[in-house]
Amino acid sequence: MDKNTTKAAVAPATEIDTSGAPQQIVPDVDMTHPAVDNDPRAGTTTEQNRIDFNDPTISGADQVAINLGMKTEGEAHAEAEAAAKKG
Repeated sequence: MDKNTTKAAVAPATEIDTSGAPQQIVPDVDMTHPAVDNDPRAGTTTEQNRIDFNDPTISGADQVAINLGMKTEGEAHAEAEAAAKKG
């Protein structure tokens, strides 16, 4: 067997990364290679890193509206109903 057909000896993940991905160490990855983003949050702000779109209690659209300081779908609907009642 040559190096292209030899089965890899990468251990299974035992932990989950903060991103939610299984954390699996691949020993021969060159973290300085241009195709590897070893610092995906470089150049971002504290605000950008604070936002969490994974709130399971509300819709994605509502979470984006809240994060952008806009009305949620429910708030917009309630406002439209109140305006309709005023005539």
